[in-house]
Amino acid sequence: MKETACGLDCYDACRIIVEEEGFKLKGDKEHPVGNGALCALLNKYMFETPRIEMPRINGKEVSMEEAMQAVAEAFKTDNSLLWRGSGNFGVMQGITNLFMEKINGTLTTGSLCDGAGDAGIVMGRGINRNLPLEQVDKAETVVVWGRNVTVTNAHIMPFLEGKHIVVIDPVKTAIAKKADLHLQIQPRTDYYVAIMLARFVFMENSEDIEWMNEFAPEYEDFYDYTREHRIKAILAYIGVDLGDMGRVLNYLRDKKVVFLVGNGVQKYSTGAYTLHAIDSLAATLGLFGKEGSGVSFLSDSRLGFEDPFDVACKRVPKAVTAFSKFETVLVQDGNPAESMPDSNRVRKELEAVENLVYFGLYENETSKMAKIVIPAKNFFEKEDVRLSYGHQYVQKMNKIVDSDIGISEYDFTRILFSLFGFDGLQSEEYYIDAWLSQCGKEGEHYISPAHQNAPYAEGFGEDEDEFEFIEEFEDDFINTKRFRKYRKESKNKPKDERFWLLTPKSAKSLNTQFVRDDKVQLPPDAGYAGGERVKVSSEHGSHEFTVKLNEDLRPDCLIITSNTVGVNYLTPSILSDEGENACYQEVKVLVERL
Repeated sequence: MKETACGLDCYDACRIIVEEEGFKLKGDKEHPVGNGALCALLNKYMFETPRIEMPRINGKEVSMEEAMQAVAEAFKTDNSLLWRGSGNFGVMQGITNLFMEKINGTLTTGSLCDGAGDAGIVMGRGINRNLPLEQVDKAETVVVWGRNVTVTNAHIMPFLEGKHIVVIDPVKTAIAKKADLHLQIQPRTDYYVAIMLARFVFMENSEDIEWMNEFAPEYEDFYDYTREHRIKAILAYIGVDLGDMGRVLNYLRDKKVVFLVGNGVQKYSTGAYTLHAIDSLAATLGLFGKEGSGVSFLSDSRLGFEDPFDVACKRVPKAVTAFSKFETVLVQDGNPAESMPDSNRVRKELEAVENLVYFGLYENETSKMAKIVIPAKNFFEKEDVRLSYGHQYVQKMNKIVDSDIGISEYDFTRILFSLFGFDGLQSEEYYIDAWLSQCGKEGEHYISPAHQNAPYAEGFGEDEDEFEFIEEFEDDFINTKRFRKYRKESKNKPKDERFWLLTPKSAKSLNTQFVRDDKVQLPPDAGYAGGERVKVSSEHGSHEFTVKLNEDLRPDCLIITSNTVGVNYLTPSILSDEGENACYQEVKVLVERL
């Protein structure tokens, strides 16, 4: 038997035991995060999805040598870009940065995923540390806030057993149906929920004065800021009442509380401020640096590491990349033609690229547009290191099988260094050791150098500073213009026939990787029948979908999962106000019968 780790984009980063005879996979029961089970993405869909097996130039299959010569010729330009996806989370993905630095190429900044939330956390805490699962296990109450854990974080479920569960989500998710309390709020109101809860904590004198005096002394200004928000009007806007707020507070008051916050709360232009508001609520309750308490989002998995692939290249925002400004674009392990917001714009941009190079595992909309296609190796076929944004454990990814298909990121970079006559590239073993040698050890397990058993127990940021509440940013245009105070309830307002667009992940895919869909999920009272074909449109574009009825939705929402063909014809090509993040849900859509 051999051991490795799953490289798919997920909180869990499962440890895998492979029986070489028959290539049978099972989870490692002894790993602190695993429970011996593996998800269907790894056990089923990854191997059912056909791979690209041969390199291509202009649609014609060629040898790898010929294809890499063509890649080298394409990069003989002063204007090139590397756009990297996140289908594989091994650190060796980043080695191609070293080649881009040599040719003075351009990389991307920001995120399609969690950049806004990360920025909001940094505003308050200074750095984004991971909350260990061991602390989740010690909590009394867990608030699952915009995170569909049974789909995106299934291995956390054993850590939630025996806890009071509160769910805050526009959708009645599987865990919401089992929760002690579910607030089914209007989308894009999570900020207001956090502000209102903090205000009520202050009003009933449930705040942790002792903790705040030491670690967050500006709390009185934050309380004043919460008082600027009118209770009645804002609760009506959120879609809850005073009783709902009181019931939530019953689970927070004098308890060990963990907030599990997902990407759903920050897929908006204001996403950073939502995370900052949630953190400010947590600080009011004194939840940082204590046993069984804290806020868990997608942590900065590279925190504490010296990254050997961190280079000084020019960068452009990933979520709104203007591809047409570059003569050569390398798309590595991604599918911008379908996964970026505003597909109409993105496809026109990609069509204008003279040399579009695709380097990845699977055929997709981008590979079909590419001039040069280079097949990659999957994570069972190469050496790598796996970090996690969901826990502190770092894992060596061992090569399990040999394959004649594709090349690794290291070999791709090594060949280009050779063809250009560049020096300075170290061995693959050197880079893997560069990551692992920075880790601590707990028994046989590698541990992130940034790990703290009780994060922020000594203070915030690199220098153990104070927590900064969101009120300290109240003069920014965001808080004065982006967030209305809602001083009056809207009466006699015409009904908005549009739906909020929600774009969660599917259990059968990682965004556009693996199984694809064509469904729009609508609430039953929307007036459509299951199986009916409809056109869904926004100011950015439109696409046709098949209706699937979902009684777990609010009447003002619809779901089109991120693996659905055409969903991003509806989404806006804008950046979040902080964090340079995509804003997939900053849109309302209309539905029409065909």
